[in-house]
Amino acid sequence: MEVKIIRSEKRKRGMDARLLGDTMIVRAPSDIPEDKLQKIVENFKKRFERRKRKKELSRKVNLVEICHKLKEEYFNNVINPLEVKSIEYSTEQTRKWGVCNSRNKTIRISHRLAEMPNWVRDYVIVHEMAHILQPNHSKKFWKLVGRYKLSERARGYLIAKGYKDTDESDIENKTPNSGEQDETIC
Repeated sequence: MEVKIIRSEKRKRGMDARLLGDTMIVRAPSDIPEDKLQKIVENFKKRFERRKRKKELSRKVNLVEICHKLKEEYFNNVINPLEVKSIEYSTEQTRKWGVCNSRNKTIRISHRLAEMPNWVRDYVIVHEMAHILQPNHSKKFWKLVGRYKLSERARGYLIAKGYKDTDESDIENKTPNSGEQDETIC
């Protein structure tokens, strides 16, 4: 990616960047130190690369369609299609495989799952969809997740990849929370 920096006397603090083809145009104050400018430019590059990666993944894989198929197969249409308002890849998630906001009924899954077998990605989607019905890691929740035929295998795969969820360690002794927790991160 080519970078073109335009310095301006009028600009006092803020910086912005946009892409024109393969060129990133950065507008910056004229008096910004070069080392600070380069750090900010690198952050802009990373942001644009993540955005590009997310668009590519979304073009390649239709997560909404996958979500509907999994809903029909594993939730017996208990979850209304309109209840999962959005599902998308996230390039911001580096430590978590999926996030479900049970109140807004939105799901984000890590872009890293695109490099794993489809059955692992599907497990994470089922896991997050189960949070729409049970926004906790209760026995009822695990019963829902257990409907997915490869759930134990997928969990083992993710553990082998370095996934550890402390919320899952003592699930038998936990009581479900009141549902106040808005976002469940897994």
